Amino acid sequence: MQEETTAGERLSAPIALVTGGSRGIGAATALALAARGCDVLISYRNKAARAEDVVARIRALGRQAQAVSADITAPGEPDRLICEVADWGHGRLDLLVLNASGGLERELVAADPQYPQRINRDAQVALVEAARPIMPAGSTIVFVTSHWAHLYGRVEQLPAYEPVASTKYAGEQALRAQQDALAAAGIRLLVVTGDLIEGTITPKLLERVTPGLAGARRTANGPLPTADDMGRAIAEAAIDPSLMSGVTVVIGGTLESIPRRS
Repeated sequence: MQEETTAGERLSAPIALVTGGSRGIGAATALALAARGCDVLISYRNKAARAEDVVARIRALGRQAQAVSADITAPGEPDRLICEVADWGHGRLDLLVLNASGGLERELVAADPQYPQRINRDAQVALVEAARPIMPAGSTIVFVTSHWAHLYGRVEQLPAYEPVASTKYAGEQALRAQQDALAAAGIRLLVVTGDLIEGTITPKLLERVTPGLAGARRTANGPLPTADDMGRAIAEAAIDPSLMSGVTVVIGGTLESIPRRS
């Protein structure tokens, strides 16, 4: 195990928040950022044990970490989460990774048909609005999406994924509409879009209703990216100063390989 960070290092290290950081892409991103010198706070909805495992793995890398339970779709929760970040990060947030998303959870959608929009659009906008006052010039926001959501309206949609794709697309567009205001404050907005990600819950759920989907993507593009691949790509984009605000980083396959609408 590496040594704990000193007080001086703690104050100078970039402070990152990764939403949905207890598993999958979010956990991989948190670990990749820690490996690149960031102190990382992760949010999670209900996977406390998994979140604490990610925190322990970050600390084993010699970085500071904390996990905060937050349902970002609930009124006031984005503000509360950012207050926790401000307290933990000494009033500063250098990197906000908007990874948390949803809409394939049958029980949540059955109870609230607007859930996909509330988590994929409304919560993302609320988090950015709450975080902006503590994000200094030179900070970065990364919105994590999928090829199908990023290209919504231009490509064939998987029926089971359409509520997610449409609302994630709406979330991306709502954030891009703020790009000029963010840039005026010195804050970059990056979008990272991924193909089906091997080993995550989304392709597993989609495979149930669209058998052969993952195999078709492998045939078209080779091996699917893993959560670790995606996490490393997000972290590298986030700390790459050469990427201009508004850039879209594509992970896995190509956007042109997604079947277009007829």
